Amino acid sequence: MIALEQDGARWTVTLNRPDKANSLTKAMLRELEVIVAEADRAEVAALILTGTGTVFSAGADLDEARAGLATDGIWERVSGRIAGLKGMTVAALNGTLAGGAFGMALACDIRLAVPEAKFFYPVMKLGFLPQPSDPGRLAALVGPARAKLILMGGAKITADEALAFGLVERVVPRDDLMGAVDALVADAVAAQPGPRAAIKAMCAAPLG
Repeated sequence: MIALEQDGARWTVTLNRPDKANSLTKAMLRELEVIVAEADRAEVAALILTGTGTVFSAGADLDEARAGLATDGIWERVSGRIAGLKGMTVAALNGTLAGGAFGMALACDIRLAVPEAKFFYPVMKLGFLPQPSDPGRLAALVGPARAKLILMGGAKITADEALAFGLVERVVPRDDLMGAVDALVADAVAAQPGPRAAIKAMCAAPLG
């Protein structure tokens, strides 16, 4: 249910459970954790996350969420590993992004979305907290008020709103999504590991 394509220094990870809206089981999350750890060891230049079908991910598998997956620390471990990669990370959002899957996209350097995508993170009304790092990463992108709009107001925002908010960097037609990713990661794939990692670290460093 997780497909991995390795093309030299570029790896593409695809959530492949379209019959269940690419909802994530613990086994899938463990597999993601292993893949990202391997990508780190291999000094992968570009890691792309995408999904099969018209939904990126609906979040946690409902049955497993009720059994405890919704609050499992594995979500935070996966997003933390993605955020820690020295290569360029891109979330190619082929459709709606919801719930716990937000963490993986927020941890990426860049997010592209198709026009049909919707974005929502309805944990509060379900009695859960977001993953610990998600509110901070979300607020860094869209600002505190808009982060509260999504996390507390239960807003379901469109791709155009996500672009205006700064949640995604580009909205790309579905047929062009992976072509846009190709163009985006080309320089990172061609670069040497040292300058690539250094520039990423410089972008993350606080001013002053």
